[in-house]
Amino acid sequence: MNCITDANIGNWFSSTMEDIRNKMLFQGTAEMTETGVDWVQTHRKTVRSVLDTCSKKSKDDEIIFETIDSYKTDLENKNALLVEKRNAIAKRLSEVEGKNEQKSKIIEKIEMIRVEQAKKKELIVSQNKANKDRLKNLNKAKQVFQGRLGLEIRKIHGEKLQFIFRDINQKDSECVYTFMLRISEGGLYQIVSSDPPLDCMAHLEQRLQETNNFSAFLANVRREFLALKPE
Repeated sequence: MNCITDANIGNWFSSTMEDIRNKMLFQGTAEMTETGVDWVQTHRKTVRSVLDTCSKKSKDDEIIFETIDSYKTDLENKNALLVEKRNAIAKRLSEVEGKNEQKSKIIEKIEMIRVEQAKKKELIVSQNKANKDRLKNLNKAKQVFQGRLGLEIRKIHGEKLQFIFRDINQKDSECVYTFMLRISEGGLYQIVSSDPPLDCMAHLEQRLQETNNFSAFLANVRREFLALKPE
């Protein structure tokens, strides 16, 4: 090859090489710029995608947390309602037990009343029988003493009987000797009063309750009245 000696040719060569270098630098810079832009856009897309994903995930998390809070609130409400129902059931059971206890007491009282009424009925029957026997004795004594000894029996207020003896004081035929008697709820003879009073009347009453011999009682009372008559 011939040596390059012409200065113009050298300059041309240098200029051409400089153009090639500048073109290559420009091309490289353009490619780098284009690549950088692409990378930036890709980066932006990636960042945007990440942000969207994070935003969506955040919203999903918020929905999940809200759902959990909702379930928690609903569970608390249901637990409170369950406690309320349990308390209501316990209260109702207590009321039922109280009513059962009251019912048992009422049944017990009714049974006591029934037994008491049965006893009272039995006592009334027994007293009626005893009173019939006493009335029978009174009628018998009345028949004996009324005709022979001038005895009069009157029924007065308060379910009392007044016994009036005549013909005791021979000096005064109008003079009468009396005593009042009643039959108690227990069926016993009770002397209410006597006129004139007899000191031994309590003893005679006790003997009458012991023997139930009314005729003997009347005879003893008349005997005591005779002992009081004036000389």
